[in-house]
Amino acid sequence: MKQASQGSGRVRQKNRMRSLLLRAAASLVVQGKAPSVTEVADVAEVSRRTAYRYFPTQEQLLTEVSLERLRPQVQAALSAAAKRGSPAETLDAAVAAIQRLAIENEALLRTIVRLSLEKRLGGQRRGPTKSVPVRGSRRVDWIEAALAPTRPLLTASRFQRLVSGVSLCLGVESLIILQDVRALRQEQSIEICRWAAKAMLDSALREQKKASSKIRALARPPQRRSVAPVDSQ
Repeated sequence: MKQASQGSGRVRQKNRMRSLLLRAAASLVVQGKAPSVTEVADVAEVSRRTAYRYFPTQEQLLTEVSLERLRPQVQAALSAAAKRGSPAETLDAAVAAIQRLAIENEALLRTIVRLSLEKRLGGQRRGPTKSVPVRGSRRVDWIEAALAPTRPLLTASRFQRLVSGVSLCLGVESLIILQDVRALRQEQSIEICRWAAKAMLDSALREQKKASSKIRALARPPQRRSVAPVDSQ
């Protein structure tokens, strides 16, 4: 009983330390900085060794900062979207809400994008290129949650392709393109993301319906042609 209590106490202590480091990092990021793990340790007034034990790299630290701040809001948006009446309405509500959150946290998310590009292009990765995302997989989980009502309607491969497609219009990267390249306003950018997500969903459902109809047609036994009786006279 005593050991269990001690274990629980250590977990709470680790969670408090992690939260302390994330709060310190967030306070620097909102000032427009991309703090190192060392800088965060100094602001949090903990040893640098401790900070590196929780966050071995700068990118991991900053990614966690952005996602920790957004996670409760994203989960609330997904829960609200899940109450909509159809798969299309669920996806549309999720895209609209998450993209508005991305705009509200645009400076933070642009920092994460920059760090990801620096890691990809700056020669920080050693050895052969691995087929592992540079960033985390939380966004994929969010997209799959938004598409949960659609999953039973599609084959596994079509569903995964739809998830990949929707990832192009969910997140700050799509907003960067629409605002920086197309010079669209924020609400216009969100509308394009919603339109693109709906178009992909509609296309996936049409393809599945067409493929299912073809399979049923092939599985249907051939109809026997009736032969008219021969007149003996």
